[in-house]
Amino acid sequence: MPPLRRHAAEQFLALCDTMTRLRGPDGCPWDHEQTLKTLRPYLLEEAHEVLEVLDALDDDGGGPRVAEHKEELGDLLLQIVFQTEIQREHGRFDIGDVCAAITDKLVRRHPHIFALEVPEGTPGSKEGWEAIKRKERAAKAQQKQSALDGVPKHLPALLRAYRTGEKARGAGFDWPSHHGVVDKIKEELGELEEALATGDNAKISHELGDLLYALVNLSRHFEIDPEGAVRATIARFEERFRLVEESLAAEGKTPEKEHLDELERRWQAAKRTIDARTRGAGGA
Repeated sequence: MPPLRRHAAEQFLALCDTMTRLRGPDGCPWDHEQTLKTLRPYLLEEAHEVLEVLDALDDDGGGPRVAEHKEELGDLLLQIVFQTEIQREHGRFDIGDVCAAITDKLVRRHPHIFALEVPEGTPGSKEGWEAIKRKERAAKAQQKQSALDGVPKHLPALLRAYRTGEKARGAGFDWPSHHGVVDKIKEELGELEEALATGDNAKISHELGDLLYALVNLSRHFEIDPEGAVRATIARFEERFRLVEESLAAEGKTPEKEHLDELERRWQAAKRTIDARTRGAGGA
């Protein structure tokens, strides 16, 4: 075992042992009181904090927030160890079983790497991956089998829509190119406009959902993460809006007291300022 991996194994065992001690009779009262249900919000929170740091890293994963990335990954790993410790206490499984399960799955789903039987589909492709997963589902006869099985219902809506589209594509249910998706977007936009004309919120909600799902399908055809795309848009909006607020505050003004035309003028000025900064940073 390479020295780095040996060190990692020692540190991982130390983390597990620390969690066992914290959950023990002489450990931390708060840790001891936690259950799988009470830990649910922490798991979601830590995952989102990792995503926030990822958005700030360079394309190669570097940058000034690398140390923060390490810290947030540790917080997320703690949630996995914490939940596993609770299950170990009940004699259901331990961290070794968790590691073995995911290792077995990785080997099983990469037969072209580990010299196993290769199913239909291009080795290493998403189609091949889905074919292996269908075979796994078929082995679980007691469970309902669907091409859409395996997409967690608690995923953020955009990510769940993306994964659902991937599953449907694996079953052959997809447009052959993005042109069909664009046509669908235009169709859904027209239906949304018709719903808006009725003023019926239930219809508007229905058609808005259809339009959003079609947009996610477009992002999937270009392998663009829709969650990341929206987060980037929100970040741009926040940066521009704060500049608008700052420019108004410098004159003793506030956005809510200004006419929309004035706010739009300052918004466009903020965009130009940020664009100039971006070009300057790129040139540097």
